[in-house]
Amino acid sequence: MDEDLIEKQISSESVFDGQLLHVHKDVVKLPNGREAVREWIKHPGAAAVIPVLPNGDIIMVRQYRHPMQQVTLEIPAGKLDAPDEDPLACAHRELKEETGYRAETMIKLATIATTVGFSNERIHIYAARQLTAGQQCPDEDEFINTAALPLQKALAMIADGTIYDAKSVTAILLLKNMLTDHGTLAV
Repeated sequence: MDEDLIEKQISSESVFDGQLLHVHKDVVKLPNGREAVREWIKHPGAAAVIPVLPNGDIIMVRQYRHPMQQVTLEIPAGKLDAPDEDPLACAHRELKEETGYRAETMIKLATIATTVGFSNERIHIYAARQLTAGQQCPDEDEFINTAALPLQKALAMIADGTIYDAKSVTAILLLKNMLTDHGTLAV
């Protein structure tokens, strides 16, 4: 169908191979026959989870994000330990590590591609219900505070720009739509 849009890879080289990110520089043949350079980041993928308390509040985390040079308010998330790791297992792990909670039920909300212009990262987003509180156990280089917010407050914080992390905005809006459409988080 969109064959007239496909770029064909001519060559690829690894430009940077870090702990998390792997930067590639590809030369592609464009649909018009010309060549172009495409720099992109290979990412193993991630899982994120929006924990929902029995009263409807959601749990979010505050964390300093060096690239943004500020503390952000986000849903718990983390990268897959390997590209073939089950995203659901990753979501359970990150929920426990970052908030201390365990979930009896996880509902898949969506898979999003975060920055399709320069990365292949996909984040699998889940809603967590039937939570049991426990002890946070973040990675040794993570410093995280948790915050419980009413969903309506989180929506207002999206509107005023306080919450702007893409995965978190997506998860909050999907949760709102699910609750609006179904009245509850149905499996």
